[in-house]
Amino acid sequence: MGPLLLSAQEKSYKNGHGGFVKLPLGDISFADKVVSYQKGDPAPIAENSNPQDAVGVPDFDELHVTGFVSLGTGGELVLQFTDNALVNIDGPDLYVFEMGKYVEETYLYVSKDNKTWISVGKISGGNALVDIGDSTKPGEIFRYVKLKDARTPLPKVDRMWPGADIDAVAAIGSAKQISLNAMYLFNTNESVLKPEAKKELDKIAEELNANPLFSIVIDGHTDSTGNKALNQRLSLARAASIKTYLLTKLSNKKTEIKCNGYADQFPVESNKTPEGREKNRRVELYFVPLKK
Repeated sequence: MGPLLLSAQEKSYKNGHGGFVKLPLGDISFADKVVSYQKGDPAPIAENSNPQDAVGVPDFDELHVTGFVSLGTGGELVLQFTDNALVNIDGPDLYVFEMGKYVEETYLYVSKDNKTWISVGKISGGNALVDIGDSTKPGEIFRYVKLKDARTPLPKVDRMWPGADIDAVAAIGSAKQISLNAMYLFNTNESVLKPEAKKELDKIAEELNANPLFSIVIDGHTDSTGNKALNQRLSLARAASIKTYLLTKLSNKKTEIKCNGYADQFPVESNKTPEGREKNRRVELYFVPLKK
């Protein structure tokens, strides 16, 4: 496990329209993996059809008209947060860096597993601060965002870049995330921490003590083998075991720690292979900055 970087400094980014956007956790706030991209019809030119231009920090180059991906009319883009997650906080939760001359509306969806999607609604083009609070629960965590061009009628057809033009997507409500292998933490079908696991948790507690302005969400996961009800109880018990241990090490005993047990509800790999099942047996920790 690498450093948590909980001390990441707030950073400002150009929004492409003469202004700036502040993100509490800086560069890790951005979606950083393309899950899928379906070009609309009409489609954009080839130079602006690379979905990789929508991940990471915003890099729109106005001079060369690069650094963004156009969806095309009715096109769709799904992005994933891998080293962080989107969290429903008070106020705006998400910022979509959309470039372009025209205001092209976009439908926005969020998901925990890239299967079940929650509609956040329609956002306006140009640039958009998004509050997902009306559609999701406070503190709820999501790792996937879907943007679908709304086929907005325009006074003049943009033949080179039809549809919304996406430079980057950032979680303002951003939680730093780490994933720990359950095989390293626990014996099979047990929720008692192994001695070697406590060394890694001590490192987490040490950094939390140095950067106390975080709440913690601990999610336990299993593979799909065995009884689902037993797996749900096991996944929750493992999360609770980590919570109990961390509370003995944290200097702030009032640190809010929430536990969830999801069994095999949110796999990260296929359960059809031994390697996939091992990756699915995990505990994920999310570190959510407290509102200042």
